[in-house]
Amino acid sequence: MIKLHRKKADISGETLINTVWVSTFLALVLTVPALGLFLGIYFSTGNLLVGAIVGFGLHFVTLAFSDRISKKLTLILS
Repeated sequence: MIKLHRKKADISGETLINTVWVSTFLALVLTVPALGLFLGIYFSTGNLLVGAIVGFGLHFVTLAFSDRISKKLTLILS
């Protein structure tokens, strides 16, 4: 027989709000610089392919450091 664990129901409101803010800022840090660089290259040179490659490259580099960024954001917002 499979035993399913109950979810924690005693999460404080402060922890929940902090989690939402950290997640929101992390999403912004991961997407806005890459999108800005992509649009900047595209509108200044008109080359969609170069803008996409550089934008995706920056996005995945920041994604590789997302654990460190998340820990720093948690420290700042706590």
